[in-house]
Amino acid sequence: MSDSFTTRPEIRGTFGVVSSTHWLASQVAMSVLERGGNAFDAAVAGGFALQVVEPHLNGPGGEVPIIFWSEREQRTRVLCGQGPAPKLAEPAYFRAMGLEQVPGIGLLPACVPGAFGAWLTLLRDHGTWELADVLAPAMSYARQGFPLVPRIVSAIIAVQALFREEWTSSADVWLPGGEVPDANALFRLPALARTYARVIERAEAAGTTREGRIDAALDAWYDGFVAEAVDRYYRETAVRDTTGERNTGLLRREDMAGWRPAYEDPATLDFGRYTVAKCGPWSQGPVFLQQLSLLKHLDIGAHAPDSFGFVHRLAEATKLAFADRLAWYGDPERHDVPLAQLLSNDYARERARGVGATAATALQPGSPDGRPPVLPDTGVSARTLTTADTRYGVGEPTFAQLPPVAQWLPREIFVGDTCHIDVIDAQGNMVAATPSGGWLSSSPAIPELGFSITTRLQMSWLDEGLPGGLQAGKRPSTTLSPGLALRDGKPYMVFGTPGGDQQDQWTVAFFLRHAVHGMDLQSAIEAPSWHVDHGPASFWPRTTVLNRLTVESRMPEATLAALREAGHEVKVGGPWSEGRISVCTREPDGQGGLLLRAGANPRGMQGYAVGR
Repeated sequence: MSDSFTTRPEIRGTFGVVSSTHWLASQVAMSVLERGGNAFDAAVAGGFALQVVEPHLNGPGGEVPIIFWSEREQRTRVLCGQGPAPKLAEPAYFRAMGLEQVPGIGLLPACVPGAFGAWLTLLRDHGTWELADVLAPAMSYARQGFPLVPRIVSAIIAVQALFREEWTSSADVWLPGGEVPDANALFRLPALARTYARVIERAEAAGTTREGRIDAALDAWYDGFVAEAVDRYYRETAVRDTTGERNTGLLRREDMAGWRPAYEDPATLDFGRYTVAKCGPWSQGPVFLQQLSLLKHLDIGAHAPDSFGFVHRLAEATKLAFADRLAWYGDPERHDVPLAQLLSNDYARERARGVGATAATALQPGSPDGRPPVLPDTGVSARTLTTADTRYGVGEPTFAQLPPVAQWLPREIFVGDTCHIDVIDAQGNMVAATPSGGWLSSSPAIPELGFSITTRLQMSWLDEGLPGGLQAGKRPSTTLSPGLALRDGKPYMVFGTPGGDQQDQWTVAFFLRHAVHGMDLQSAIEAPSWHVDHGPASFWPRTTVLNRLTVESRMPEATLAALREAGHEVKVGGPWSEGRISVCTREPDGQGGLLLRAGANPRGMQGYAVGR
């Protein structure tokens, strides 16, 4: 499809490529490559830049799963930057408050913030630069100012009443001079810059080697002045949340001090020439693999990417895979997750037999190894909303002024999102990371630090015995899902997208358009896309919707008509409304080097790919 029009070129080069959800982060990462850093240095610098320039979608107090290929080690690894639940966070605590769900905002849904630890661990073990150098661009933007994208202003407008009336520490950060910031002016985060400067000062005073300085910075964050400030605020300050009351938090210094990021082997699946690698079942990642496993048995290659046959088969595979996520996924260190069975060819073949010519309308989790699935009480959302206080927001980023709940629930004005960055260097090192959490609208800024803490515990059920249930010291399930693929046994692609439950839907369709139908990276990103709602949402209040297929209006009318005829509840969205994909690839250039490519999402006019 080399003659097809795309809004921007597929980037090609040999020196290095970067793609991310913000042009400034892409340029920061590329500048590191230009100055001799490797892909790991570049990804870390770009990741810290994303925390500054996309503060409505991630922050220093958030989390980040990272998947990467190391040329030195010749292997793919996962670095888990998803922190666990605090020791005090047990279902009984919330039930004693009369709650059936972890609140969506405030202090109660906090878990250990893992992003800082994961980025520094990647830098220490695989990078070459000093911490002060990779932090320098983010600190410069925080001190000197960065341009606000429109959605940052929208997010602040949506929660300004909360900041003025309740979360006054956030008003100090996001309403300078008491006013909503001007979208055309530069915005500064001086408190965050001071926090990073203090971390660097302590690191340089305590460490005598590069690795020692990074370890000292980790200690300052997780067992030093940062952890102390978090502990003090969460113990002593009661803040308004979706319960309608003011509550203190459960996160403590000892929770942070007792955690460090861990390396893991990825979950993988072979699909034709490709081996796709994802994070484990504490993430949404295996959903991608389960869909591919099912599609092996549904002749997906025989159907054009904008045809009824393609969309219908993929939508039905999505429904089955997400039903299994609901029933079976969780922290494998705390639950026996039957991942090998869920990814097995026999299981996929049996599940694929359930895909017919019409749309499924019920949740249908499978029974790997004959084990009966157990689902949460999905009626909890409706009961929670009868008493919840939604005046000030819900459990994910918000981008509109808040009407009464009766209006926003059917209109779905609350759109969750996050960030993503991919990097490949000339040596062939590859990194994909999906930072999120610590959104400016989800929890109050800690006064001494200038940033918020993740509210990821809202994704944990309070039902007993569920793999995705709340438990002290356990990683909450997350939608975050960076990906990596090998082709013919050689490292080939890093990719990902923001989008909550849509992440492992948009990227599967993108991957198939490229890997099966031969579309170049940019064309595969820009092709008309869609997502399925079929089950409870991952974010508070976890409302259940079944058999809804939201499709971009650029999809052929014949395809839309056929989908409706097959029983899908089709909702036609905007022409450029589905997907936020970033991607980079590497392949031999035939002369002993590498040809690098990159593509970025044009939707939202923010993501950018660079390289040379």
